[in-house]
Amino acid sequence: MTGTVLRRGAAALALVAAQACAGRMGGGTADGVTLYDRLGGYNAIAAVTDDFLGRILADPGITPFFKGLEERDKRRIRQLIVDQLCEASGGPCHYIGRTMKVAHEEMQVTEPVWNAFAGHFVATLDKFKVAAREKQELLEIIGSTKKDIVK
Repeated sequence: MTGTVLRRGAAALALVAAQACAGRMGGGTADGVTLYDRLGGYNAIAAVTDDFLGRILADPGITPFFKGLEERDKRRIRQLIVDQLCEASGGPCHYIGRTMKVAHEEMQVTEPVWNAFAGHFVATLDKFKVAAREKQELLEIIGSTKKDIVK
């Protein structure tokens, strides 16, 4: 597999969920409970990521971004997304991937593609009955990266 295919696929999967790290929100509140804790911790974030990836990979409008990815590449991307969401929400993880700007610079992510990713992310949060406050915080983190991703 070429590096370009892996980078393109990684960026596509990371488009919505993994970009959360760019916001570096930390998820803290006045009562000291992080967004990470309010979301249910690592296992909850991993479950959300798995559902989200399943939705994206089943969307014919998004699947071209993943052309040529092998299963091991998808597993690596999944872990990067989990780590980004974990770190951005104030959890103990450390994201080691590239910035959203660098990850998406070769892609032609349009407004409709962004909206499709965002729609899948919202549908996943709804499936897991993420509370309104936490959902809003996650969407704000993600929204802050749009300028680095959409062409």
